Amino acid sequence: MLALIASGLAPGLALLSYFYLRDSYRPEPLRHVFKMFVVGAMLVFPTMALQHAVREGIGNIFIFDSYITIALTEEALKLFFLYHLAFKYPGFKEPYDGIVYAVSVGLGFASAENILYLIINGIELAWLRAVIPVSGHALFGVFMGFYLSKFRFGKGNKRRKSLFLTVAIPVAAHGSLDFILLYTDLLWMWFTIPFMLLLWVAGLNRVKVAHERSPYAPTNTLSH
Repeated sequence: MLALIASGLAPGLALLSYFYLRDSYRPEPLRHVFKMFVVGAMLVFPTMALQHAVREGIGNIFIFDSYITIALTEEALKLFFLYHLAFKYPGFKEPYDGIVYAVSVGLGFASAENILYLIINGIELAWLRAVIPVSGHALFGVFMGFYLSKFRFGKGNKRRKSLFLTVAIPVAAHGSLDFILLYTDLLWMWFTIPFMLLLWVAGLNRVKVAHERSPYAPTNTLSH
């Protein structure tokens, strides 16, 4: 059992360490980052209950299941707690902070989900779970945190667009990945690999942009 739990936690903690250590200007307090990770993990059972209720009410309908029952419910619950526990946190002072906190929530959720999966199905697919679902949740968090930061620090009408994208981009990415995994049968790998590469390129690009917009970046500090 301990081996299963360790295997379930390891990829999430490794990815969280990677994104946390990328915050080279003003790292967030580790205790607050870990708190968001734990909150994400605690969301798994309420999310499963909500998804079960949706399926009981409307059935398991093809695309709807991927984008609404799975992606929208998971990302909306993550955003709800991210907004109330991180967005209003006084230490949220630069664009990359949003990414760190959103990735923390996403990886907490992914780690708990991963442990449950491995307990039920065994450790044989642990490596595949690390490469696809766990890293997927990290990248959904990058997108959510990036646009949430744009909403926090933006001005005027652009804030409304950023708030919409805070939900829309993670849901679109999450729903598309689930659709590929659930409905492409034996061809799933041919679609999944390029799609995951696309998500990583897009995610790391947003990480780069968030760093460049930090008020603590050397170029921005010199310009003040």
